[in-house]
Amino acid sequence: MAPRPYWKGFLKLSLVSCAVALYPAIKTTEKIRFNTLNRATGNRVKRQFIDSVTGEVVEPEQQVKGFAVGRDEYVIVEDGEIDSIALESTQTVDIDRFVPKAEIDERYRDTPYYLAPDGKVAQEAFAVIREAMRSEGMVGIARVVIARRERILMLEPLGKGLLATSLRYAYELRPETSVFEDIADVDIDPEMLELAKDILRRKTGHFEPDKFEDRYENALIELVKSKQAGRPAKAAPAPARPSNVVNLMEALRRSLKAEEKAPATAPARSAQKKAAPVAASTATRSKRSGPSRSPARKKA
Repeated sequence: MAPRPYWKGFLKLSLVSCAVALYPAIKTTEKIRFNTLNRATGNRVKRQFIDSVTGEVVEPEQQVKGFAVGRDEYVIVEDGEIDSIALESTQTVDIDRFVPKAEIDERYRDTPYYLAPDGKVAQEAFAVIREAMRSEGMVGIARVVIARRERILMLEPLGKGLLATSLRYAYELRPETSVFEDIADVDIDPEMLELAKDILRRKTGHFEPDKFEDRYENALIELVKSKQAGRPAKAAPAPARPSNVVNLMEALRRSLKAEEKAPATAPARSAQKKAAPVAASTATRSKRSGPSRSPARKKA
């Protein structure tokens, strides 16, 4: 069953438009969450807004947004006034231009969504736009208002639908020079470089997302299960704290010996080989994690 759409509107390319729905591509339901309780009673607590001057509780109907223009001075803005800001992108994903995907710096990419036609009538126009993009090998750049903010979207074909990735604005990105400018130029010993490259080659493989697990999340689940069963929580040994290497050459040689003893990593296949579908990876992870986590999650 498809999830509920996050947004509904129209996809527009020049004078061609079709109804579409935007769906979240990221799941957060499996993450363990905690409630805040009163330690003395074990009851859940409720958050309240308090007037910073009078100390009185402010009920929801009396709460309003305000923009600070000075010390203790605000311009009040009503929700209706915000909703009245009418941009075309409020209801329309309007493709502004097409660009090579390689031109879009990875740092600009933010949140992925799935874009699909909304209803049978929209499917033909949607398919034409999708296949035109696929045949030209380009991605579309569009704008859309989501959660009261206009966002830039990168659209690219993905199976029968489109992958829509929100992009950050240029002003949101901090230039790397602000962090990297103090890094000194280093003359690298060729032998050290070859040792490091040899270690890298021995660790070369494929990105297999289903092989990675959130170990911190798993530890939280085990903690909750232990407390739920009345068992004392297991104290994990503190991890060894890394430090700067004093003898880099010796460290590289020992690292290479350790990698030679480790099981060989599968060599990287051609980049043209297709990765396993995300759905299959998710199913594998769900099967491995098993249903035993459910009680602990409900209790958390």
